[in-house]
Amino acid sequence: MDWSAGTAFLIVDWLIRLAALLWIPSRTSPAAARSWMLLVGFVPLFGLPAYLLLGHPWLSRQRIERQARANQVIREEQQPLRALRWQPDGGVAAEMAPLVETQGAFMPVHGNAVHLWGEYDASLEALIGAIDSAQSRVHLLYYLMFDDPVGDSIAAALARAAQRGVTCRLLLDAVGAKRGLRRYRRSLMQAGVQVHELLPGGLRWRRSGRMDLRNHRKIAVIDGQIGFVGSQNLASADFIAGYPNRELVAQVRGPVVSHLDAVFASDWYIETGERLHVENEQPTCADDVPAQLLPSGPAYPFENARDAVNALIHLAKRRIVLATPYFVPDDATLSALRIAALSGVQVQLILSARNNQRLTAWAQESYYAELLACGVDIALYEPRFLHAKHLSVDEDVVLVGSINLDIRSFALNAEIGLLCYDARLVAELRALEAEYLRQSRHVSAQEWARRPAWRRSRDGIARLADSLM
Repeated sequence: MDWSAGTAFLIVDWLIRLAALLWIPSRTSPAAARSWMLLVGFVPLFGLPAYLLLGHPWLSRQRIERQARANQVIREEQQPLRALRWQPDGGVAAEMAPLVETQGAFMPVHGNAVHLWGEYDASLEALIGAIDSAQSRVHLLYYLMFDDPVGDSIAAALARAAQRGVTCRLLLDAVGAKRGLRRYRRSLMQAGVQVHELLPGGLRWRRSGRMDLRNHRKIAVIDGQIGFVGSQNLASADFIAGYPNRELVAQVRGPVVSHLDAVFASDWYIETGERLHVENEQPTCADDVPAQLLPSGPAYPFENARDAVNALIHLAKRRIVLATPYFVPDDATLSALRIAALSGVQVQLILSARNNQRLTAWAQESYYAELLACGVDIALYEPRFLHAKHLSVDEDVVLVGSINLDIRSFALNAEIGLLCYDARLVAELRALEAEYLRQSRHVSAQEWARRPAWRRSRDGIARLADSLM
């Protein structure tokens, strides 16, 4: 390289760094900006294009406007249904319900029945049974559908339903369900099932958004009467070899089912422009569980899932249990956990001893020392890959859904959570959590302090990429 070429390269190199310094901090959270600035500082010619492609969680204007219109319709259609509104009489629910309604548009409703499925095959059998019993419509919205025996069974059930005159609609994430779309889309459409992919890429990316934004929700609504929501995808438990999943799914009846259907209708409208009718008046159930939906994603003006989780942590008075397969918290969540533990709240974190995302696992481990020092108990579930995502607060609140405790889930993915304000359901979930703990290895501060220096360095480096995951 001659002197002039070297000088030109040096000038471009520093111009990129200066441009990044002016551009990135004004458009990205401070924590994410630090990660991206570090990357640009080390590798300018790669870092800045990577940021422009992946650094800002932007969605197309059309999608944001359609989400806003959908939220407005949801709010308007709930106004005549005041008799279904549940009024908390204090405690955590009195603080949480207004926050969740303001951000996600759904009011808390009473008169629901909720059954928790902790067994993988049983929840799938319940879903397929509900599809086979459908009389009018089947709505499925899933992040992942695999071309395996479970995918075959779901596709066959949808085809049977469509052939007997049931309206069937299937929404699948374009990336997570790529194999399922390739395998089943044509045959399902030939059978009469309406199939659409969510957030398609390729030449259509400008009508979607940043290419790694995903719809991570898992929702099924049958006849507007039965709903399923949780962590389980449409795939066999061992669809990733060596990591057989354990999940948690809530099967619901009652008024909250129409809210699940409204989330499906919103995503259908955002993707297709077609507005679906949602039946709002559902019969109440004798179990009378108060419930409320928490949708979140980059189409909303705030990070709904992060704010709700942090609020629940801060509101806990005695005990909070959090189960998640991926734990890469932002500063606010880490601070909330630390404050809760130092305030005397029993904070129990249940993670999977197995992890199918190696970089995430390393970054996750970088948080353990600080949490252990604060008194957080960290349990690593060993029998399977614990893919379930849920938390319980005192004897007041259960949150079940698709939300991981990581920055991707909080900021980049469309997610769904179901909050239930019911002591009986908390007790049921606590029994499941106790089962997890009996089969878990607890991490001690002394054990963690004895880790080799190279592992601490590796985990610290991985943590620098938390905003890039």
